[in-house]
Amino acid sequence: MIYSFEKTDPAKGRFVELLKTNGVDYELIDHDRSVVRVLGDVASKVGEKLGEVYEGRRRITIKSAGATEVYDEFAHRKAPVIIAGPCSVESEEQIRSVAHFLKSNGIRFIRGGAYKPRTSPESFQGMGEPGLRIIAKYAREADLRVISEVMDRSQIDTLCEYADVVQVGSRNMFNYTLLTALGSIDKPVLLKRGMAATVEEWLKAAEYIVRGGNSSIILCERGIRTFEPSTRNTLDIAAIHLAKRLSGFPVIADPSHAAGRSDIVVPLAVAALASGADGAMVEIHPQPDTALSDRNQALSFDEFERFLGRLREIGLY
Repeated sequence: MIYSFEKTDPAKGRFVELLKTNGVDYELIDHDRSVVRVLGDVASKVGEKLGEVYEGRRRITIKSAGATEVYDEFAHRKAPVIIAGPCSVESEEQIRSVAHFLKSNGIRFIRGGAYKPRTSPESFQGMGEPGLRIIAKYAREADLRVISEVMDRSQIDTLCEYADVVQVGSRNMFNYTLLTALGSIDKPVLLKRGMAATVEEWLKAAEYIVRGGNSSIILCERGIRTFEPSTRNTLDIAAIHLAKRLSGFPVIADPSHAAGRSDIVVPLAVAALASGADGAMVEIHPQPDTALSDRNQALSFDEFERFLGRLREIGLY
C-alpha cells in the first residue's frame, strides 16, 4: 500500500512509528510531499491502527502555479503539443543551436537526455548534471520547457532542479520504486510505455505515481516490440486511444523510437496526431550523422521544418 502525506503533517511521524514498532518493512520518500510505501505484511490489528492514523486524509496533489501551467498545456491543449530535441545532450553548441531553432519555429518543449539508459555499456551514457545545466540554460534563454529522463531515485532532486517535466523511459516503466517516488514530486511526469507492456500494465504503472499523490501524468506511446524487424518497434496507435479513454490522461506519441529510422518518423507522427494523439515527441539534431546516440532516427532541422509544414498543410497544427 502507498500512503501520501503533506510534509508537515504530524500524522506521518505517528504512522511511521507504528510501522517501526510492529516490524513492518516500508520506505519513506520525501520530496514535495511525503510518501510511505508499506512493503511487508501487516497484521489486521496493526492495519486498523494505521487506518486510524490515516483516517480523514486523502492523497493530495500539490501543484505550484508553474507546474499546473506546464501540465495544462497537455491536459487542456488547443493544438497538439510538439516536443523536439536530441536524444542526448552532447555539448553547449549543440543545445544552443537546437534551442534557438525550436524558438524560431514556435515550439515550446525541448527534450534532451542527461542520463541515458543504453543497451550497450560501451555506448554514450549522457553528461549527467552538467548536461542538465546546459539544456536548462539555453531553454530559459529561448523560453522553452525542458523534458529529461530520470533513471534512478537518486537523480530525482537533480532532475527537478533543471527539468519542467520528468520523463520515465520504457525500461523503467516497471520500476515501481521509482514510480512511487515520483508520486512525491511537484512536477508533471511523462511515462513511456514499456516496450513489451500491455495497455493495462502501462496504466497500472501510472497508478503508482497517482497513489503517491501526483496526478500530473502524460502518457507516451513509443512503440512495442513485435516480430517485424524492419523498424525498431511498432507504433501502437490503438493503444493511444485506449489509454486516453481508460485513464483520462493526455497521451502523446514518440514516432522516433517506434521507427528507429528517420525516413518514416514524419508519416508515423502525422498518423498519430491525425488519429487524435495529444502531441508528438520527435528527435532532432543539428547534424544527425554525428549524433552520439540514436543518430539513425534523428531528423535534421530541414526535415523537422518540413514536418511542421505538413502538419499545417493538413490542418493539424
